[in-house]
Amino acid sequence: MSASTKGFLLGVLGVAIFAVTLPMTKLATAHPGFAGLSPAFITFGRAAVAGWLSIVYLLVTGSRRPDTREVFALLLAGLGIVVGFPLFMGLAVQYVDAMHAAVIAGALPLGTAILTALWMRERASGRFWALAVFGFVLVLAYAYLASGGKGFVLADGLLLLAMASASAGYVLGARLSRNRRPEEVISWILVLYLPLTVPISLWFRPAGPVATVAWWAFVYLAVFSMWLGFFAWYRGLALGGAMRVSQTQLLQPFLSMLVAVPLLGERLDALSVLFCLAIIATVAMSRKVK
Repeated sequence: MSASTKGFLLGVLGVAIFAVTLPMTKLATAHPGFAGLSPAFITFGRAAVAGWLSIVYLLVTGSRRPDTREVFALLLAGLGIVVGFPLFMGLAVQYVDAMHAAVIAGALPLGTAILTALWMRERASGRFWALAVFGFVLVLAYAYLASGGKGFVLADGLLLLAMASASAGYVLGARLSRNRRPEEVISWILVLYLPLTVPISLWFRPAGPVATVAWWAFVYLAVFSMWLGFFAWYRGLALGGAMRVSQTQLLQPFLSMLVAVPLLGERLDALSVLFCLAIIATVAMSRKVK
């Protein structure tokens, strides 16, 4: 199996793990009538748990410590994937359902492709960029129509900030994975953020009873979304090329929708399905013309 094919398959695996993140975040988050967890606790608590797991992994594998330059890059990547993405996502899903958020996630491939071109000097054709921009326009159109034509809601802005944060963290992590094992990259990011994530998660820890299902969702977010998913994702980006493999994210909105139906009891509406399929088709075409 070629490195390119292996990278693509690992990218699909990472996307499948990340696709469950959105409905799991919704399931874990408190809202009226449900004793869940606060967005702040979910954001920093899941990173803290994954950080302790990372310490064990790094000790067992004998990973070398990052130098000063690597530390700075690791902290920048963590700003996107440890803080920005989960925090903005957790705030947004208090106001919109997982179906809505899944379609907005269609902006993620474009953001990742743009930053890959800027930071990793990978090139793409004009047709690739035209299709990528068109896909983003579809995302904005959906956000407008889903509000009943009333305009964009606060949650849409929060979701777009979450996508931008994730894109930055993905590309910075992929660049670091050129010189270090991808598993070490995410683990060192999480360890470096422990002085921040541990005290903040303790500060925002739940003061009252929390639904058992919310805790199970939190465990998934900590172990898979925040840690193991990046083992596959960063390695896939490093092996297959960040710009090419990033297009596997086209699967994420659709997979998130499918998971949200049994997990959250949400219903697939025609508008969400139509736009999700349109976004998937657009990004699929962009991969062929790259």
